[in-house]
Amino acid sequence: MEEQKQIANHPPYTYFVRNEPIMPAALDVFTILNKHGKTILIAKGLNIPAAVAIANIIVEKMLHGACKTDHIKLDSESEFGKRMISTIEISISKS
Repeated sequence: MEEQKQIANHPPYTYFVRNEPIMPAALDVFTILNKHGKTILIAKGLNIPAAVAIANIIVEKMLHGACKTDHIKLDSESEFGKRMISTIEISISKS
């Protein structure tokens, strides 16, 4: 339920990186970027390297020179009031 609430607060061009293969995820992000002109990748914990890899594939390989990374936000949030989980938001837009 918390995840559904979190998804509802984000724009439709937001992509939540999960534990899945990198290239299909990069193609999903590519589709969102073509449709909306921008996208935000959000990842937590062990999925942060996958988010960075997806962003690099999009910016450096697929759309070299046609898009850019606007900003990267690193943060931590408390999970269950005990341990801290790192989070990342990577914003990409077409040039």
